[in-house]
Amino acid sequence: MITISPGQGLSGNQTLVSKGGNFELGFFSPGNSHKYYIGIWYKKIPQKDVIWVGNRINPISNPSTSLLKLSNNGNLVLFNQSGSPVWSSNSTVSTSNSTFAELLDNGNLVIRNNSNFSTPIWQTFEHPSHTWMPGAPLGVNKLTGEFQALTSWKSSEDPSPGLFSLSLALNRSSQLVELYNSSLIYASTGVWNGQFFNSLEKVFMEKNIFNFSFVDNEEQKYATYIVDDPSMIIYILMDPSGQVKQFSWLSDKKEWLLNCNQPPALCDVYSACGAFGVCHQRTSLYCSCFVGYQPVSNKEWDLGAWSSGCSRKTSFQCNDKNNISTGDGFLEMSMVRLPSNPQNLAAAQSAEECEQACRKQCSCTAYAFDGQCSIWNGDLHNVKQLHDGLAGTLYLRLAASDIPSPFPTNSQAELEPEFIFTGVAGLIVLVSFLVFVGLIWVHRKRPSARIAMQLAEGSLIPFTYSDLQRMTKNFSDILGRGGFGSVFKGALPDSTTIAVKKLEGWRQGEKQFRTEVITLGSLQHVNLVRLRGFCCEANKRLLAYDYMAGGSLDTHLFRSSKVLDWETRFEIILGVARALAYLHENCRECIIHCDIKPENILLDNELKPKVADFGMAKLIGRDFSRVLTTTRGTLGYLAPEWLLGLPISSKVDVYSFGMMLFELISGGRNSNQSEINENIDYFPFRVACQLIEGDDNHIGDLLDKRLQGEANLVQVKRICTVACWCIQDWEVDRPSMGHVLRILEGAVDATTPPVPRLLLHLAES
Repeated sequence: MITISPGQGLSGNQTLVSKGGNFELGFFSPGNSHKYYIGIWYKKIPQKDVIWVGNRINPISNPSTSLLKLSNNGNLVLFNQSGSPVWSSNSTVSTSNSTFAELLDNGNLVIRNNSNFSTPIWQTFEHPSHTWMPGAPLGVNKLTGEFQALTSWKSSEDPSPGLFSLSLALNRSSQLVELYNSSLIYASTGVWNGQFFNSLEKVFMEKNIFNFSFVDNEEQKYATYIVDDPSMIIYILMDPSGQVKQFSWLSDKKEWLLNCNQPPALCDVYSACGAFGVCHQRTSLYCSCFVGYQPVSNKEWDLGAWSSGCSRKTSFQCNDKNNISTGDGFLEMSMVRLPSNPQNLAAAQSAEECEQACRKQCSCTAYAFDGQCSIWNGDLHNVKQLHDGLAGTLYLRLAASDIPSPFPTNSQAELEPEFIFTGVAGLIVLVSFLVFVGLIWVHRKRPSARIAMQLAEGSLIPFTYSDLQRMTKNFSDILGRGGFGSVFKGALPDSTTIAVKKLEGWRQGEKQFRTEVITLGSLQHVNLVRLRGFCCEANKRLLAYDYMAGGSLDTHLFRSSKVLDWETRFEIILGVARALAYLHENCRECIIHCDIKPENILLDNELKPKVADFGMAKLIGRDFSRVLTTTRGTLGYLAPEWLLGLPISSKVDVYSFGMMLFELISGGRNSNQSEINENIDYFPFRVACQLIEGDDNHIGDLLDKRLQGEANLVQVKRICTVACWCIQDWEVDRPSMGHVLRILEGAVDATTPPVPRLLLHLAES
């Protein structure tokens, strides 16, 4: 059958085939489910790969007694074996005689009317299920408000809607986002800049096999793509795992090739393993349940769909009358990414108090203490096993019977080595042990020799407090004070000058502090201040860095009589961008600086930039907002996420970097309150308007007057453009630091950015 006319329909094994034989529509049953759906699949490919499903929510049990029918009013309806409608296209036309349904060779099922053949009354491309086909729109109908979105299957054998979707951003900004439960964004294409999506070109476009485009008119706003080679069979799928996957058909091998995933790593999908599941990036199993839990659906887990999560084996022994746990315990889960959405309890000042706070609530399922108390009520989502210093420790509440025994079994005990000193061999071991203890004693008595040896090895040095006290002459030469503590000048035994920072407001325990410091000490980049060593002794926390003789950038920009020339400023911008791109994208775990400003950019003797205080947020503890830079005047350096209490990502650094770029261009503070009161000509707003106007002849007017026009105006415009993209209101509209760096280096062009709404509000005020 080629078309369906009014009154006609499909039943049983009958199908509708496209004119060229590429696609087929009919009834199918996935796997061994014994449930039937109306769907469209590739006809020329051996396996039945379904690209669209109609009755996802209401399957039928018998296709032979069911009917897909085009009614006289132009509505396509699926009736089950009882004659009840279970799915409808909800399309109606006034003239029905000339209406028909047709399956096109691109996989699109359309309902047309001969009186207006070119414009379909209804089409599956505008009502997708889980697959995005070439030429199909993914966006919003501005007239009806209806979004076209992909929604994953629950599993490979269950087409009912899953938890993951791909859609135009709900605020209708020009980007696609991946959503958990239709609300939480966990991945984004980045904003459409006129040529490509900012964050997508490396992932989906490097294969150079298809091209995206973006349409925004009075009726619709949507993204679409076309395949460069018409002979290639390609589609994009919202997978049950939560990853968007792009496939192409290999005709010679008769199989699908997975070209790429977005996000690339499964564990970057929000709650990929569901409630009470742990994601393991380094194993082929990917997901496992917490101790004391089991999969909600073993069948779905066997099919690689883990989002259904896990359920508790044994209920809590909690007395609901006084809301206190009586027979429960806590299992330590170390080296994990902590669950999302904790409740922070400032009143609990110790791990013991934090545990008791959790015990007093029957709904509390876990707690963590890293200087502050966090507890979780109900389901735990988004936990990942980590293997480095960025991990945390979670204490999972379990029924006492589900907590593993801390004592080894007999078989384990047999494997433990026994150290028994007997005879000559025992004497040798004992003498060796005494020599080892003696060496330790000598090194402790001769700290300079110990430190000199570690300096020669180039390793991170664990200083004692007395070491640093002696090197800084009892902390007598203060270099400055900041949000994280005071900094003192000192010298190592080899006369190398160092800067020693005494941390204030730290909230970490000793073990976690040492872990975080070791991680930071392993970072090596020419534009990061080198961490030489640390002290973690009793209640003292200190860090020793290389001394930067050039001082901080703010001194040169705002308080020095000597003017930084444009070439130096541009090299500083490039250096800071490279450092942030390294922290965000080249470390094993993304490190967010959280406090980018001129005061934290230090310069060496040759005025080369080095970013300081990176990773400090982790060292201080999770509640570090009080030690961050405060807003100066109107906007300062803080991204809107901070002010709105939204989740923080690496894009807060991008925002701060953008605000700092304005200051490097103008040579003055963005947020000088007295100047703003007298003159509403706020510099970032002025730059944004200049770019919108497109008058390149006046770009030089934005420059620091002290430069007297001595600058590369092409670079000036490029930096102005980057700065305005960096301070966009929504983090998904801002480019990554890697993309920023490519623009600054001239490898990628940037389109004109829109004026951020915050700047517009400032101007209107």
